[in-house]
Amino acid sequence: MKNLRLWDLPKNSHIHMVGIGGISMSALAHMLKHFGYIVSGSDRTESSSTQKLACEGFNIHIGHNAENLQDPDLVCYTAAIPKDNPEIVKARSLGIPCLERAELLGQLMESYKYPIAVAGTHGKTTTTSMLSLVFLEAGLDPTILVGGELSQIGGNYHIGSQNHLIFEACEYVESFLNFHPYLSIITNVEEDHLDYFSDLNHIITSFKKFTSLNSPSGCIIVCSDDKNAAEVVKDTQKKVVTFGLLSKNNDFFAENPHLNDKGMTQFDVYAYGKKATTLNLFVHGEHNVRNALAAFAAAWEMGVDMSAIKRGLESYIGTKRRYEKLGEVDGIKVIDDYAHHPTEIETTLKSAKTVSQGKVWCIFQPHTYSRTKAFLADFAKALDVADTTIVTDIYPARECFDGTIHSCDMVRLMKNGVYINDFGAIKRYVLKNAKKGDTIITMGAGDVFKIGHLLINEN
Repeated sequence: MKNLRLWDLPKNSHIHMVGIGGISMSALAHMLKHFGYIVSGSDRTESSSTQKLACEGFNIHIGHNAENLQDPDLVCYTAAIPKDNPEIVKARSLGIPCLERAELLGQLMESYKYPIAVAGTHGKTTTTSMLSLVFLEAGLDPTILVGGELSQIGGNYHIGSQNHLIFEACEYVESFLNFHPYLSIITNVEEDHLDYFSDLNHIITSFKKFTSLNSPSGCIIVCSDDKNAAEVVKDTQKKVVTFGLLSKNNDFFAENPHLNDKGMTQFDVYAYGKKATTLNLFVHGEHNVRNALAAFAAAWEMGVDMSAIKRGLESYIGTKRRYEKLGEVDGIKVIDDYAHHPTEIETTLKSAKTVSQGKVWCIFQPHTYSRTKAFLADFAKALDVADTTIVTDIYPARECFDGTIHSCDMVRLMKNGVYINDFGAIKRYVLKNAKKGDTIITMGAGDVFKIGHLLINEN
């Protein structure tokens, strides 16, 4: 089973996907269908993703049950699926080959001439989206797998040619070690996923292994502002291209980032010591300047025309759940953001305070018990950047409650924190206390976005 190659299966073979509703799995399902396979799948709960897949002709089962297996030739599963999942257990008992999602994607990747991987603790989805728009503007018709919904491609994937594949390379459970990219981007490297990694050194070592898989004829694009990312590539024999804001010694750097009179983020881009262009972005914050620089550098190294690079980056208006404006209520802006790590939270809230006319409210839903426990004090400090933060219950995702951590533990460390566990009560509290000109940000990787929709649809 371990040596199974996807290409050993004839076209029209049946592949069953456990966890098919996930953002990465649903995109992979479309890729497999494009390559001629019959795809079915299951997920724990119904979602907009599973509904869409069903409407598109995929055979979708809601709930995990051994009976969902209809004699597949291969079973694909996500890293979040436990080993005792009844569909996985049955498949293995019947001798049906099983492959983890990243392993299967790594095999599919062999069909593409130039796989481009975007890795890093933060910024993967934004950078992937920006780079994808650049390649689309250049008429290169890339195949795209992005960890969010990008309006210009109508979702989280685009099936294009087999010349370029632009995709996110996630470090969780070292999934990205299944990939052999031609070009890699490393946005930053921080402690995260400590339910798998033992410490920061373990993470850095894993990223070093990832860089060793890069094609010797391609390059690794790395943010030198991030000391851990710089450490990852320090001893590599591969070509390294640097970008950042803190040093003009970078191969690509930005000067004079500021909000222009149209409220856009404007800055000059320098490539190998010479001014290349001036960019105006719809998205705000230094983190997005860095994301744009990463995409700019990758496109430059791939020989993309400068005008296409500029048009692509300046067309980016954000992806779903990345500082996404949901609407307004009584003159109060309602924003949703996926940030679920202290660095992401602090960066997003600081950026929000530079553009908000009034106070910034954060409604935060911690994601997983292990992450909450590992970064408890860091979360409290980051969330206190907001004028007021409402913390709701921890979203468990793949984990079980062990009784050792609670959202109230975080609030006790905060200056401006309030604990409310009911979404309806949070809505009422915010509408009673927020004022015209304020900004409300729902934040987290779980279902906290539902509060934003309650605010704008049921006030």
